[in-house]
Amino acid sequence: MTKILNLALASCLTVLLATPLSGEVFAQDIDAEITENESEAALAPDTEAKSDSSAAEDEAELAEEELWYTLEKIRGNIDVGDFVVGPGRTEIELAPGETIVQEISVTNRISSGRAFELVVEDITGSRDGSSAVSLMGDERGPYSIRDYISFPEDTFELDLGERARVPVTITVPPDAEPGGYYGSVLVSTVRVGEDDGSNVPRSPIIARVGSLFFLTVKGDTVTEGKTVSIDTINGQGWYDAGPIELGILYENNGSVHVNPYGELSVTNMFGEEVGYIEIEPWFVLPNSLRVREITWDREFLLGRYTVTAKINRGYEDVVDEVSVSFWVLPWKIVGGAFLVLFIIIFSIRAFFRTFEFRRKGE
Repeated sequence: MTKILNLALASCLTVLLATPLSGEVFAQDIDAEITENESEAALAPDTEAKSDSSAAEDEAELAEEELWYTLEKIRGNIDVGDFVVGPGRTEIELAPGETIVQEISVTNRISSGRAFELVVEDITGSRDGSSAVSLMGDERGPYSIRDYISFPEDTFELDLGERARVPVTITVPPDAEPGGYYGSVLVSTVRVGEDDGSNVPRSPIIARVGSLFFLTVKGDTVTEGKTVSIDTINGQGWYDAGPIELGILYENNGSVHVNPYGELSVTNMFGEEVGYIEIEPWFVLPNSLRVREITWDREFLLGRYTVTAKINRGYEDVVDEVSVSFWVLPWKIVGGAFLVLFIIIFSIRAFFRTFEFRRKGE
């Protein structure tokens, strides 16, 4: 019996001693598990942030890679209400089979959320000198460049204050005929965004602005032109005051465009030079006439004047000389002078009549 009690007591002591030790180890395990979970929870936001940052960078890089044009930000006054296209004109000379890439820039100064569209139209000159170029619309011009110009895409979007540098590829086929090819890259814009729900009709087209492209294909080309005349606008021969509007008429009969330039001098009735204007180069398309308008302005003009223009044809250093004369008679000054002269003559005649009458009376 005593042995049985001793064994029971020993078993109880063993259970009591074993329970605290087992619980402490479990607690440490629980604490360790909690600490590890807390550590993972603490690291999770950083990992997610890094993941989001990397994703944003990847998206930015992907967006940049997807842009087929170069995007820039402009400074200064950007809320002007228009958009700017440049350059105004690009002249290229290529051999058959050659390709070149040029850039045009489109700057958005209207508002954010603008979609721009690119279209190529042929151009031609005029036979009456009324305009420098005429757009052909859907028609093909006599020197069509439409098939030689291409873009990666024909639409793009810009926000306010952004500038796109658009690559324009000009490719000349191997069998292209030598000569000039002319056209314009027209840029138009529309607003992009959701419909505001109104039923008010709106025209999304703001304007069309063009950048001219003059392509000369090397080979056996014909360059031929001359200065036809210089005249006052509307053929006016008498003025009462300045400014004097003049027009120089140039004719191009060749197969390529030319860029004439020169100088203009004005002499008075005594042969003295009283005016000089340097004429910057201007273009004249093949098989066309163009009038270059020039304004000569001077405060006081009186008498007969002769304008002489010396125009370099734009090739082979050939110079044409043309001239025109006109009168400037200010009616107020001329009228006043005649009135004074009339008064003087009348006074002299009256004086002599009175003097003669007195002598007879004596």
